Amino acid sequence: MTDLDQLTQSLARNLKHWRAERGFTLDALAARAGVSRGMIIQIEQARTNPSVGTTVKIADALGVSITTLLDYEQGAQVRIVAPSEAVRLWSTEAGSFTTLLVGAEAPGPYELWDWRLMPGDSSASDPHPPGTVELLHVRAGTLTLIVDGAEHTVPAGASATFEAKVAHGYRNDGAEPVEMTMSVIIPPAR
Repeated sequence: MTDLDQLTQSLARNLKHWRAERGFTLDALAARAGVSRGMIIQIEQARTNPSVGTTVKIADALGVSITTLLDYEQGAQVRIVAPSEAVRLWSTEAGSFTTLLVGAEAPGPYELWDWRLMPGDSSASDPHPPGTVELLHVRAGTLTLIVDGAEHTVPAGASATFEAKVAHGYRNDGAEPVEMTMSVIIPPAR
């Protein structure tokens, strides 16, 4: 499969996903984006490669970034953000700063949690409603994040995000407590 084929398939899959997530009909999305219904159908069926301008219009109408709309990833998406990949957005000579640790696109309420997981402890969670996203930042220790049966190591200073529509859990296999901040984004009721 060529890069262009992969891009076409990703765009088709992601457009269908985000249109369904937002509850937009073909006509509603076409009207919001200012593109024809036929163009959206062709994109969703992976029969065309739209211009960058058309892709941007559709991303804006869906309220997602063009990066999200073109994302190649498939399956349960887990993204680990290393401390060196966090983005410092503002700082002063006195030492004040803000750092974007990890972000995700989702439509709904947000919850912010403070966690402490002692050595040997674990916590399991059933799948949440489709569209639920969790973001976490490990401040101390090393977290073992389990998403849909796959284990991911998240060391102190790193962050992660994942779609929580599958079974997931948190485990501390280390000798020191895991301290983390977690945000949960819940889709609005339809």
